[in-house]
Amino acid sequence: MKDPHSTNLQKIFTRICSALLICATILPASAVWAQTTSLPPAKIVNDEGGPVSVSGQVNYTNAFFTLGVAEPMVILEDEAGFVDRNKGFLLPKASQVLGQITSDFFTSPFSYTISLPIEPQASLRDVDENGAKDKGVMVYAVAYWTNTFGDPFLEERDLYGGGWSTAYASTDVSEEGDTKDEIVGGKLLVYAPDAQQGFPSDFGTDGKLFTKDDPIVGLPQGYTIVDLDSHPFTFDRTRHPTINLIEPAESALADFSALSYSKAFDAMVEKMRKEYAWTDYKHIDWDAKAKEFRPRFEKAEADKNGTEYLRALRDFAWSIPDGHVSGPSIAEDFQMATGGGVGLAIRDLDDGRTIVNFVTKDSPADRAGIKLKAQILQINDTPVEDFITKTVAWSAPFSTEHFKHLQQLRYALRAPLGTNFTITYKNPGDSDEKTVKLTTVSERESFNFSSFNKGLTGFETPLEYKVLDNGYGYVKIYGFADNAVLTIQLWERMLRTLNQDSTPGLIIDMRQNGGGSGFLADQMAAYFFNEPLKLGNTGAYDKKLDKFYFDPRTTDRYYLPAEDLRYNGKIAVLVGPNCASACEFFSYDMTIKDRAAIVGQYPTAGMGGSVNQFKMPEDQFFQFTVGRAVDMNGNIHIEGKGVAPTVKVPVSEETLFGTGDPILDAGTKYLDDATKIDTTDGGKLAIGDAVTGTLAKQGRVQYELTVKKGDVITITADAKTSDLDPVLRLYDAGQNQVLENDNPPTGDSKNALIDDLEIPSDMTLTVEVGSVGDTGVGDYTLKVVAKQ
Repeated sequence: MKDPHSTNLQKIFTRICSALLICATILPASAVWAQTTSLPPAKIVNDEGGPVSVSGQVNYTNAFFTLGVAEPMVILEDEAGFVDRNKGFLLPKASQVLGQITSDFFTSPFSYTISLPIEPQASLRDVDENGAKDKGVMVYAVAYWTNTFGDPFLEERDLYGGGWSTAYASTDVSEEGDTKDEIVGGKLLVYAPDAQQGFPSDFGTDGKLFTKDDPIVGLPQGYTIVDLDSHPFTFDRTRHPTINLIEPAESALADFSALSYSKAFDAMVEKMRKEYAWTDYKHIDWDAKAKEFRPRFEKAEADKNGTEYLRALRDFAWSIPDGHVSGPSIAEDFQMATGGGVGLAIRDLDDGRTIVNFVTKDSPADRAGIKLKAQILQINDTPVEDFITKTVAWSAPFSTEHFKHLQQLRYALRAPLGTNFTITYKNPGDSDEKTVKLTTVSERESFNFSSFNKGLTGFETPLEYKVLDNGYGYVKIYGFADNAVLTIQLWERMLRTLNQDSTPGLIIDMRQNGGGSGFLADQMAAYFFNEPLKLGNTGAYDKKLDKFYFDPRTTDRYYLPAEDLRYNGKIAVLVGPNCASACEFFSYDMTIKDRAAIVGQYPTAGMGGSVNQFKMPEDQFFQFTVGRAVDMNGNIHIEGKGVAPTVKVPVSEETLFGTGDPILDAGTKYLDDATKIDTTDGGKLAIGDAVTGTLAKQGRVQYELTVKKGDVITITADAKTSDLDPVLRLYDAGQNQVLENDNPPTGDSKNALIDDLEIPSDMTLTVEVGSVGDTGVGDYTLKVVAKQ
């Protein structure tokens, strides 16, 4: 899933108070500050000389608050980004005062404390609006973050590109379209380096902070707490103030659990009527749904029947064709409905047949003589296709018809114990049809065989990787909801190894990835790109506008990792219908600029939005889609469609019953073809020569260069076309690579340079001109120059 609430929900933990941030002992409570500015002085309350520490609590109700969090933290956040209205502002490391979390983070509320530094290092901003250039003040909010990337401090990716906190901070931030992300209340911690600095005493007539119409007062030197909820603002110099962080309304859990069943149903429908992302796209008629389902809630309420209420809520969820929507799971109903089987698993083939792909030994089907590869023609005197279409799949609902149908195949021959099935079939090699009557028994082997989660134990790490016997890298990513720090550490460790070993290709297996953080998925894909590409956007319901709103400032994009962590080799991404939500965003990302082949038999699940939950009676949490994800052209690109394979693996008897993994084999074949390099002979080269050549895709040109002991040479390859980023390689007489260079120190991506190469003995070298990833095409000039 994409992140369900403000992107500032993902932030960093540490338990150290940096030795550089030595805690302050400021003026005693009786001290009187002498103002040296002509501004009217701020009216101080609780003047104890100014804060030396800050503590408080962080209360959260959002169900996804702790998702993937491994290093939570509360910090003093430099608000220069807000003062400047700069959404790309990156918190300077020196400004990040790290606090301590002093209770269990995973139990809400948790508590924190921050010791204030004697000499804070935040950005100074002149906010007195007097036209004169003053030293200015440091403006802090107390904010929750989590650290995922790099060292213990927040970097660009941890900050979602920068800016300021809009959730879980000491500030109250507007969620409405025209004032979105404006600080409209809460508390700030302000540090004045001297007693000559001014600060707003209230919002001006425009209702915004740090604008020209703000009334200004003078501040004392040191720290002051500014309460923005009082008018005029309250300036507090308490020594040990308490500042609790604010959970915004859009992130907080909506709770209908105290209502009656029918009233909770009404509240649910009204909420979804406005906030559900796909009402028009999926043609949802909320009035019709209320008419259909409300009587069931009313009856359950009148009968005081909690089970019937849960069934009504479950069936309401199932009626919405969206895999992100989920209601109650009633275990006893599931066990009753699916507890019996006849010992068969079935699959559809591309040629239109439905065949048996598993038979449980000594099951009713086995004893009746049904064989592997038998074609199923009818079930209960109904053509098999029609019977499957009417089957209830208990893993409902689904965003795509292909995934729904695959799950219906799985559930078609499941029923309560003792249920009779009449099956008409034809065994392989037989010309005659046969009809048998089978009675379900307690048998789950065939059901487990057909599971798309087959083989998972629950003990998997976030991702697992290895080098295959063919020399390609292989990684299986199980999700984007596990420990985010561990996920990135494993990811970067793998990529370093691939680069160090010059691994030519990588297979990324996403077939059992249920999603998680869409932001994490996007940023993991960024390791395969060299440009900070924009990816798309997600719209959400805006209460004030009363419609879905796409904020152009929240466009999804790559934040590139360090260049040495980027992998430029060929990639095959393995997908299937169990690749859902954030998994699909990763897979889609890899289609941009044809970065990877998407390999599979079916598209992904088609769950293309972000989610939220609300609470219903009987302690039920109902999930629905609130974020409408689109590509950079504004088109719905995943929901209801999925990411389709670009390398389609057939569903046939050969792929179902062959040895090995046909999808993995197809990915390997793609890499074999994609990494095949055509090398041409460019002829002989001498010092002082300048030759021109042309590179084709997946092509390299080699030249023979004879040099003598003591020569000092420089070799350059200059691209003449925009589609070429050249790479120079040198090989010795044994064709062992001794040097490689992509860009010169200037970073010019259109040139490659090997500079001041000292030749230790007479030798013949091979100079090779290629391109990054062997994907470039175009003309180049190759020069070999002797140092004078």
